[in-house]
Amino acid sequence: MKRAVLAAVVLLASGCGDDGPTLETQGPPFEPTKASVYFLREGKVWPVLRQVPILDAADLPAAALAELVAGPTEQEATELALTTAIPDVGEDPDVSVEDGVAAVELDVQLVDEALAQVVYTLTQFPTVERVEIQERIVTRADVEDETPAILVESPLSFEEVTSPLRVTGTANTFEANFQYELTDTDGRIVDQNFVTATSGTGTRGTFDFTTDPFTVPFDGIGELIVFESSAKDGSRINLVEIPLRMKR
Repeated sequence: MKRAVLAAVVLLASGCGDDGPTLETQGPPFEPTKASVYFLREGKVWPVLRQVPILDAADLPAAALAELVAGPTEQEATELALTTAIPDVGEDPDVSVEDGVAAVELDVQLVDEALAQVVYTLTQFPTVERVEIQERIVTRADVEDETPAILVESPLSFEEVTSPLRVTGTANTFEANFQYELTDTDGRIVDQNFVTATSGTGTRGTFDFTTDPFTVPFDGIGELIVFESSAKDGSRINLVEIPLRMKR
């Protein structure tokens, strides 16, 4: 299944402004659907938001993988320092999903970081539990070394948010604990707290928390900051700053 079928009637423009990627359609009414695409931040997988054009929900895994192959936008590369280990494959890879397995056909070999990008991008969908690629069956657990200690999967960078903010993802931290701070458009901390994932200390667990209600002085960019406090000296480690478009 190749994106070339979609390209005949859809123009996808990955913009670099505050509004992020935009979608223009011509011809049949393709539905723009949100999906995460996993690039690399400091060598670990990190998701960003895409609007992908699909005719049917079954097309979503292939459409998301096509966005992954296209690479990060200029804004994502410059402001988030995102990179990709996916090589230039020339055309979108074939993807087919059956019985929870997404089979991917690629003409190039992928390094571990690139493999993790593909696995995370495809397994975000409820129809995909495992990925068959390069004669292997791979799950997220198999690419733990390419996963950050704290992985926020919602909200994503530059996504529009309002109060209160719900945050979800996975973590593998000491005793399953980490902290967060939420800053408003003036850089002031409007909420902060500890979070405990479902597991940690060598085992990845999930987290799902909602911030206290907050107000912002004006529409603009705030930040969600997640980090772990070092057991050795209390310093901030595994720190990630996620810019968010805050609306009053």
